[in-house]
Amino acid sequence: MSDDLSAALHDLAADHRTPPPVPGAEIRRRAVLRRRRRRTAVAGGALVTAAVAVTVTVGLLSGSDGRPDRTPAPVATQGHRKVVATLDLDRHRMTVGGRSLPVSAGSAQHPTPTGRMTVTAVHREKRMPAGDTGLGGEYDLKLPWVVELRTPEGRANYLVALTYDEKAPGTRDITRGWIGLRTDDARWLHDRLEPGDVIMVRAG
Repeated sequence: MSDDLSAALHDLAADHRTPPPVPGAEIRRRAVLRRRRRRTAVAGGALVTAAVAVTVTVGLLSGSDGRPDRTPAPVATQGHRKVVATLDLDRHRMTVGGRSLPVSAGSAQHPTPTGRMTVTAVHREKRMPAGDTGLGGEYDLKLPWVVELRTPEGRANYLVALTYDEKAPGTRDITRGWIGLRTDDARWLHDRLEPGDVIMVRAG
């Protein structure tokens, strides 16, 4: 074979040789970078998932479908708070934070229970059963600013806005055991009380 032909074949082989492999150190460096990128992506995804979960949870808890504004206190803490209000049935007055509110309580046939009443829930609006209103079977009432109470006997009772008789509070007792207030006073009290608060009810 001539020298010219050998040189030509040598040049042709050189043009088609595979590039030299990447050094081991460079391969390790690239692997480390890929692992860091994967960890960053996973962490970012976890943060997004957590944010979505919190948003959905807050949305579910803030729904206004007739549930209490402020949820009931745990049973272990109910009744262990200090007395935040006192109610004098004879004087038709409730004292809260230095403010005196006129009230209408239960009639002689349906007296309001006395003793410590614990706030168990607070409602912006609540449908009250006809049997509890004393207005007849066809008169269910949807009343605003309702505070749900638990009596010393463990029964439910209520602080309500007497929207159907604003003149009764402070003058006469017309309820079936409820504690009725004027609408503005009921709203003020609704915004002030929390589940677990205690109201002391006295007869005289």
